[in-house]
Amino acid sequence: MNINEMKILSVFYNTDPLLNIKEYTDSLSLDIDKYQEPEKALESPKKYDLVLVEHTPDMLDALAFVRAFRHMYRETPILVLIDANDIATQEKVLRLGAFDVVCKPLSPVLFQVKLQNTLKLTKAESLLNDKTVLLQDEIKNATQTFQDSEHELLSVLGKSTQYKEHQNDKHTLVVAHCTKLLARLAGLNEKIQDVAFHASQVYDLGKVGIPDALLLKTGKLSCDEFEVVKKHAKIGYDFLKYSQNPYLKAGAVISFSHHEKFDGSGYPIGLSGETIPILGRIVAIIDVFEALTSEKVYKKAWSIDDACNYLIEEKGKHFDPKFVDLFMENLDEILSIKKKFNLVT
Repeated sequence: MNINEMKILSVFYNTDPLLNIKEYTDSLSLDIDKYQEPEKALESPKKYDLVLVEHTPDMLDALAFVRAFRHMYRETPILVLIDANDIATQEKVLRLGAFDVVCKPLSPVLFQVKLQNTLKLTKAESLLNDKTVLLQDEIKNATQTFQDSEHELLSVLGKSTQYKEHQNDKHTLVVAHCTKLLARLAGLNEKIQDVAFHASQVYDLGKVGIPDALLLKTGKLSCDEFEVVKKHAKIGYDFLKYSQNPYLKAGAVISFSHHEKFDGSGYPIGLSGETIPILGRIVAIIDVFEALTSEKVYKKAWSIDDACNYLIEEKGKHFDPKFVDLFMENLDEILSIKKKFNLVT
């Protein structure tokens, strides 16, 4: 392993211990900073690969230096040069965080080997950390790519289910952006806002199971025909309910609940009040507003004022009152979203 040009901090009082292996250190072009005063060494701004400190009683206290250095740098290995007979101090510096001790009088060969092995270990840990960071980046990039693919699929599914009725594949994006807006205004966290945006694009997925003759009928639906159309909420739920994907699971909930009404008169099972999932209550308002203000084969588009008046009339009946209030208080933002996608002038 190449340990050339690694950085060493050497702290000694009298004799430079590295002089014993100068030929070896020169051959590696090691970058060595030498200090006699521990305080000056601790002030060095460099990041070192190895620290050498010589314990010289009454002149250079390696214990104090190791303690101070470990407070500043937790990982850099420290070799302490210490008298072979001073077992008590050897034990103390190791407990304080020294990597190893080198006994004096020095054996140049043993000193060189310990220096070399410590530098190799530091190099190996550095390379491992670099590979770990690289792997984390690769995982992050792969996750982002996968998530982008998920989002694209949800968008395509949403467009495919809406295009027949609205003749404009931007409709689902308006629903998604408006749903996320109300989720944010309601104080939901960013993760739920993200789920709201993507999951709301498949809220009408169940309409793929409804005959075109009913979805595109120009006249009023009969009671029996309307019962068939109402099944789309359950069909969409059945499509998505077994998915482990958080967006599709949320899409299943929205599909099932966005036609429930606050007073319990909705479908498919007549949920009421806050027993209706919150994203279902939000999408209910956006869906109706979008349906009213969009031109379809069986009706002309309502004016913004008429559609807003309808939402207000249905507070506490069809819609959760607090979400109607949020909608009306932020109508300019809603209309800005519609204008962005050319769905309002």
